[in-house]
Amino acid sequence: MCRACLAKPEPLAADYFCVQCRAPFRNAFPLDAEGRCALCRRGVLGFDAAYSFGFYEDTLRDLIHLFKYGRVQSLAKPLGRFLVQALPREEAFDAIVPMPLHWRKRWQRGFNQAALLAREVSRRAHVPVVRAIRRVKFTSAQAGLTNAKRRVNVSGAFAPRGRRCLDGKRVLLVDDVMTTGATAASCARALKMAGARQVVLLTLARADRRLGFDLQLRDSNYTSNYSGSFEHA
Repeated sequence: MCRACLAKPEPLAADYFCVQCRAPFRNAFPLDAEGRCALCRRGVLGFDAAYSFGFYEDTLRDLIHLFKYGRVQSLAKPLGRFLVQALPREEAFDAIVPMPLHWRKRWQRGFNQAALLAREVSRRAHVPVVRAIRRVKFTSAQAGLTNAKRRVNVSGAFAPRGRRCLDGKRVLLVDDVMTTGATAASCARALKMAGARQVVLLTLARADRRLGFDLQLRDSNYTSNYSGSFEHA
């Protein structure tokens, strides 16, 4: 991969952001007086904050595909630099946890891309990587599912490796892409079951879901009336 291609991805930019999950918006209408979006107000997202380097599009998407599906593992180092750039300097953590893969998925791919990224962030931030949770449920692909159905799909997908193994720690959860945040929310809940005091999500990219966001919220609000048990599983 040439330097010119690695220099193309640009940091995420938008007119407005949710102060908690950093979801981008074109105007302030979806945000409350404290700057939170509807999902964060309802407590649907299990993590306490989220940061991403850029939108999941163009060159950044191509790089992630080469890394993840093309198995160009050497990209972990430059992509790790993007992750560190996305993290505010004032943030401090006790542990870094990579998003775990189910053993079947890891066997198919040959490696866990999140683990390689977490190792790069650990090396630069001098924070240890802790494998505190495991993926206990093999889930179907999230692509094409609504926000609410994504949460159903990953409900109960993660479990702590040990009780209170993260007791009182502030945890940085590392993954490659955030779409709706459903998988990260399920994982964050498992981390808090393990005793984590706070969970902050860090991803290379996030989907630009500003168009159609109102429709997703409408679906989410409708489904939540009948699915409160899995919303907070």
